[in-house]
Amino acid sequence: MTEALVVLVTVPSRATGETLAAALVGESLAACVNLVGPIASFYRWQDELHCDDEHLLIIKTTRAGYAALEARVLALHPYETPEVIALPVEQGAAAYLAWLSAAVG
Repeated sequence: MTEALVVLVTVPSRATGETLAAALVGESLAACVNLVGPIASFYRWQDELHCDDEHLLIIKTTRAGYAALEARVLALHPYETPEVIALPVEQGAAAYLAWLSAAVG
């Protein structure tokens, strides 16, 4: 297990994703953000089934940086209850993980 995390966040548009990605990397809360999409998201919200086109942010950060990253995402995100989930990185290339750790303030 490493100290690295991959955080997944869905957003309603590419523009929202670009805004969040630029803020997170610009503020050294994330080393890298990939913006993927559009994707189709199926979910239940307020007892109704929804299917929406969204974009997915794949965010690389550290355990130590997660709380600040989550707070920033919640402050900037337009959804009432955005998806923000962190997955541990079990293994990775040593040089990449060192860069990731150094890039997150």
